[in-house]
Amino acid sequence: MDIITPLVSFLAPFLPTLLGVGKKALDKGAEKLGEKGAEEIFKKLSPHLEAKPSAKEAVVYVAENPDDADGLGQLWLQLKKILEAPENAVLKAEIAKILEGEEATAKGKFKVNAQGANIVVIGDRAKVEIVK
Repeated sequence: MDIITPLVSFLAPFLPTLLGVGKKALDKGAEKLGEKGAEEIFKKLSPHLEAKPSAKEAVVYVAENPDDADGLGQLWLQLKKILEAPENAVLKAEIAKILEGEEATAKGKFKVNAQGANIVVIGDRAKVEIVK
């Protein structure tokens, strides 16, 4: 299972906050939901990032330049090297489990009733039914 691509997509927006670079505020609800997972993943990855100067450099660069495609590609490559090393199989499994939990939280089922407006919204696909 490829976890590198979703890991980079998930972690990159949190790097400025995790590293204290630019003190980027996390004000969107979805980002707040994922902040705990990002912190947990970053805590697990930190020793490996610190031990590998090229990986640390990629993390800092993406934190400072979160929209730079080349930087994201370099981060992807460094995370791939770390997570695909045989000695890091447990780390990879732990991170995959965290990512799965974050995805489930972000896409969780919910039901909202807006009785006064005669509108019922059900699920995470925003299906709207007019109730008369």
